Amino acid sequence: MDSDGHTRLPRYVRGHVGEVVAVRAVWALPDQTLRGTSRPEQVYAVRFTADELWGSGSHSVTLDLWESYVEQQR
Repeated sequence: MDSDGHTRLPRYVRGHVGEVVAVRAVWALPDQTLRGTSRPEQVYAVRFTADELWGSGSHSVTLDLWESYVEQQR
């Protein structure tokens, strides 16, 4: 679950199931930009329920996540 390098994927959402609620633009992946390369990726707005993240709560959290951070569920 922990990355070997820099990532903008918050630890509290790693491994949790969310719902893609919007497709954003294609932006350079900051993780790679810091290493001197630029790899554009699709960005998605992903909503996570508080119950999914912390086991309780009726609110939700929405994050913009790069495609390489998202694992598609079927």
